[in-house]
Amino acid sequence: MNNMYFYEIRVEGHLTDRWSDWFEGLEINNDSNSETILSGPLSDQSALLGVLNKIQALNLTFISVNRSPLEE
Repeated sequence: MNNMYFYEIRVEGHLTDRWSDWFEGLEINNDSNSETILSGPLSDQSALLGVLNKIQALNLTFISVNRSPLEE
């Protein structure tokens, strides 16, 4: 079963847009609280784990991960 979901991943610190391709094309937004929000659809749990592993490899601190169904 392949259900795509929309994810919003918050981490401490700011990233530039140049990281978007590395993070499976997720949109990168920096907020005023020195947090980065990575958001967009991911195809499955493997894609999510890949993004989370990349965040860990950059030694970024996780704040939250939220998932919601894609609207059709």
